[in-house]
Amino acid sequence: MRLGSAARVCALCALAPLAVARPGSGGTSLPEGTKVLKDLAYVSGGHERQKLDLYLPPSGARWPLVAAIHGGAWRMGSKEGEPAGAFVARGFAVAAVNYRLSQDAVFPAQIEDAKAAVRWLRANAARYGYDPDRIASYGTSAGGHLAALLGTTGDVNGFDVGENPGVSSRVQAVVDFFGPTDFLQMDAHRLSPQAMPHDAPDSPESQLVGAPIRDHADRVARANPITYVTRDDPPFLIVHGDADALVPHHQSELLEAALRKAGVRVRLVTIPGGPHGGETVKAGLPAALDFLVEVLHLDGPRR
Repeated sequence: MRLGSAARVCALCALAPLAVARPGSGGTSLPEGTKVLKDLAYVSGGHERQKLDLYLPPSGARWPLVAAIHGGAWRMGSKEGEPAGAFVARGFAVAAVNYRLSQDAVFPAQIEDAKAAVRWLRANAARYGYDPDRIASYGTSAGGHLAALLGTTGDVNGFDVGENPGVSSRVQAVVDFFGPTDFLQMDAHRLSPQAMPHDAPDSPESQLVGAPIRDHADRVARANPITYVTRDDPPFLIVHGDADALVPHHQSELLEAALRKAGVRVRLVTIPGGPHGGETVKAGLPAALDFLVEVLHLDGPRR
């Protein structure tokens, strides 16, 4: 049985919110005294989705910053569901980022927004107290795709549009939970024929690029994180469950192999029996936190 368009999108989007906990939790409540700043516009007078929330630790300063990008098939989801508490408890500031969805604008709007958010965050670091030289991208599913794109397109100028043009959108580390990396290879590695078809003209990937992916390899290549891999990409941690019925585990294998071939530091953590969603995030989040502590040179929780 083939899933229809609405069922297809709902299947992916219904699981994506499970991949993150409610605001400020992620299995760890926000530490007492955490400063929360909501709905900060990273594009002046921009779209209603071009906003972010900041979570600042209750003590210390010059914290590393995690830019957390939500999932939802590029069609749904919200910054409200990012696990800020887990990061703040380990001494990180967090920016939970919204971006324009595929029904608002097709690719590259989503990566343009993610880069605009990073530029804004870097330009405003002195105001809010985090370290502009230690910014990591984190995301799940569609958010993992965008987090990975931030990592691989640090040397690509074409996606940096709009405000703060002289400010870098590079990130210093990437945590990618089960994000798509090479759209045209997804269906060949589905767990079963009944799994959601990504090649369909109305699949989330086709809706993202604004056309059937099988008919527009050029648009797909432009949206694939793997396209831009170079040796100067930042360290990557990739987490994926081997029972993921929506984004095949092979997608992460491809990205890991490309990064390793280029000489980039990368680790793929496979969660045995891990599905697409919250169970895999719960299992992989400790490794993600330890990775960020090491790469961004944070010595542990700050009280």
